[in-house]
Amino acid sequence: MIGKQNLPKKRYMPGLDGLRAISVLAVIGYHLDMKWAQGGLLGVGVFFVLSGYLITDQLLMEWKLNNKVSIWSFWMRRFRRLLPAMLGMLALVALWLIVTDPARLISLQGDFISSILYVNNWYLIFHQVSYFESFGPASPIGHLWSLSIEEQFYLIWPILLLVALSFAPRRGRLLLWMLVLVVISALVMTLLYVPGTDPSRVYYGTDTRAFAILIGAALAVIWSSWKLSERISPSARTSLDLVGALGLLVLMIMIYRTNEYDNALYQYGFLYLSLVTAVIIAVLVHPVSRLGKMLGCRPLSWIGKHSYSLYIWHYPVIILMKPGGISEELGFGAIMLRLIIILLLSVLSYQFIEEPIRKGRLRARWYSIRHHERFKPMIGLSVTLIAFFIAQSWISNAAQIQPESKQASAVHRALEDENQEPIVPDVSSTEPSEDSQMSIPNANNEGQQQPDADKVANLINAGEGMTLIGDSIMLDIELYIQELIPGVVVDGKVGRQMTQAQQVVDELRANGKLGERIVIELGSNGVFNKSKLRSLLDSLQDKQLYLVNTRVPRSWQDSVNSSLKEIASEYENVNLIDWYTASENRSELLAHDGVHLTPEGAKYYATLLAEHLKHNS
Repeated sequence: MIGKQNLPKKRYMPGLDGLRAISVLAVIGYHLDMKWAQGGLLGVGVFFVLSGYLITDQLLMEWKLNNKVSIWSFWMRRFRRLLPAMLGMLALVALWLIVTDPARLISLQGDFISSILYVNNWYLIFHQVSYFESFGPASPIGHLWSLSIEEQFYLIWPILLLVALSFAPRRGRLLLWMLVLVVISALVMTLLYVPGTDPSRVYYGTDTRAFAILIGAALAVIWSSWKLSERISPSARTSLDLVGALGLLVLMIMIYRTNEYDNALYQYGFLYLSLVTAVIIAVLVHPVSRLGKMLGCRPLSWIGKHSYSLYIWHYPVIILMKPGGISEELGFGAIMLRLIIILLLSVLSYQFIEEPIRKGRLRARWYSIRHHERFKPMIGLSVTLIAFFIAQSWISNAAQIQPESKQASAVHRALEDENQEPIVPDVSSTEPSEDSQMSIPNANNEGQQQPDADKVANLINAGEGMTLIGDSIMLDIELYIQELIPGVVVDGKVGRQMTQAQQVVDELRANGKLGERIVIELGSNGVFNKSKLRSLLDSLQDKQLYLVNTRVPRSWQDSVNSSLKEIASEYENVNLIDWYTASENRSELLAHDGVHLTPEGAKYYATLLAEHLKHNS
């Protein structure tokens, strides 16, 4: 009897549901582009540490009880818990795309297959799909990379742990090996990450994210939930709660202030987050923790229990309700509509798929549903709602502005109209200061004089000795700028990154096409390495250079513009043309994606560059 009383017992820890709730809300807020959750991507890191702790804690308890671990039973429990809900979501998303956008579904077949096989993160890495930098419609299942990492952990970790327990039963040696793996994984993230570049490789990688899961696992070795005693002094209990509250405060600040492009985040930030999370978990799992009881309050506990469902469903709802990939700030009503749909789908998934399958009651559950008196009315309501949203999607797609592929021809037609005259921004009153070297055009229509055709055509007599390097925006303005500056060399390419600028410059120099005045318009497609841009500018000290900042409704906009301003101020031969300010509150200049240009915008942008080249010549 005494022996049985001393056996470890599994217990419910409500504080962990509270932590799950905070994490999933942060992730949802991040994907809704809410200002308070700009670091909401950290929520996934919190889930990794939680998973590492709970799974290892469970396996160690099974080893303690039975002196063995049934790996097959563990795998089946994990699959029953995770796979059905994901398959249900994938099926509904596929059905939606079949009806509304079949071509998009075909393009995503690799994403679907890799997600089902739980290798989606490596699929995205090998196909160089960025988590942070993308134009056009995003993948509605782009969030499943994290589930792939967790499932890979569930497959491999029990085997490794069982081997370790068999050959190194002493917890000290086991902990040491775990910490060695933590250090290796953290070092891999630090060494693979190139500051100022797209961090997707280290963000997706199992090798670069494993340390978070392993830190949770290491905590389970030294702080097993089933070993913790309620017999601690009042002062120790207070200290425990204070440490947990401090850790929670740090986590909240990180979610609020972290920028996804902070170099420090990938050098040591995620490691720091994992350690902070481990401290919070250590407090929340203790049976006497008052903080655990607070975070286990009913609203947070409910959200935490449904956190997997909420995570599964939130991203496809957000993406599929953003037709054509249009990026715009959502109002309160739009956010609430999305949250209601997310909540509804999550509850349905939890009640009718996840729980019945996990408990082995799926057939009984669905039998009771089919024979319920409200079954047929609910089916009718569901069909009506689905038809409504499909119709809304069709209408939204039909109402979109012409696609990018038609913009060049629209610009060409506009050029052929002899009555249309470009608007020349006034830059004469905005001579850049020695400190900032910032050229800010007048972006207002009021008071602008329309120049006559001869004046526009003769802004610069010839473009000889001038080179413009850019991305698809440069292609948007190519016809206009060549009309304004005959002979100018324009080198634009869709999707071009700043990291490719040096190669472009070298090729132009080798072909004798690199002018004395060079405009570099890059940054719309993502962040860049500042040291590489400085290296490029150092090689062009004998040229007059112009960097053009960007307007792109994506998370990297401010980081790119800040870097361009900082670097431009360091060079006497570099001017910064402020397209961001020039295009502010000028929606008529921008296409539906908020980045590319309408014919009017292409005309305005071209004359902006031409006037700056003239003014600083």
